[in-house]
Amino acid sequence: MQCVILAAGRGTRMEELTSSVPKPMLMVGGKTLIEHKLDALPDEVTEVVFVVGYLGNVIREHFGSLYAGKKILYENQETLDGTAGALFRTEHFLADRFLVMMGDDIYAKADIEQCIAAKDWALLVQQIPHLRRAGDVHLGADGNIEDIIEGDKWEEAGIASTNMFMLDTRLFSQPMIPKQKGSPEFGLPQTVVAASHALNIRLEPVFTDQWTQITSPKDLTVAEEVIKKAAI
Repeated sequence: MQCVILAAGRGTRMEELTSSVPKPMLMVGGKTLIEHKLDALPDEVTEVVFVVGYLGNVIREHFGSLYAGKKILYENQETLDGTAGALFRTEHFLADRFLVMMGDDIYAKADIEQCIAAKDWALLVQQIPHLRRAGDVHLGADGNIEDIIEGDKWEEAGIASTNMFMLDTRLFSQPMIPKQKGSPEFGLPQTVVAASHALNIRLEPVFTDQWTQITSPKDLTVAEEVIKKAAI
């Protein structure tokens, strides 16, 4: 099985922390954010594709072509045209089912395994008291994901998208969807939702309480505490 890690952005909200390294290479608990993901991947994932952009050479030089027995491949996203734009660049690498993860957030191994176990497509989600900038996941009457609404909802509670997907190559038969109307960026959540409806593929929510979102410097401190507690 393959895993795509989207790691092309700088992470401008991290301020000076990303002046010399891309956001996914920031350190938390003695490891880079990317290493936390790689170390959580189960054995059935044998190949990882990094989509790199800003300071992508830092990632290439650090990981090379092999990590813990997993083959590492690279795709460059020269034009930052969104998360769907990033994933669609990797189509030529992918076969059958694959995972997609954001390069900066931290995911638990058990959650990754649950997503892999899904029958069709899946998205890891988390019920949170404040959505902040997370995608707002709406479920249908059948319990599957009906829609994902983007936008700043700082104080609203809801089901947040973690942007970790379990998908397959049928996705590439469908068009990319703009993140918002008129946006030059194509959003992966919007594209996956539209494709799931068009192809009649179930998009299953996999609930977690272990997702750690990294959007600002203070989130790194929170992540340090989460990792310390998990190690006790």
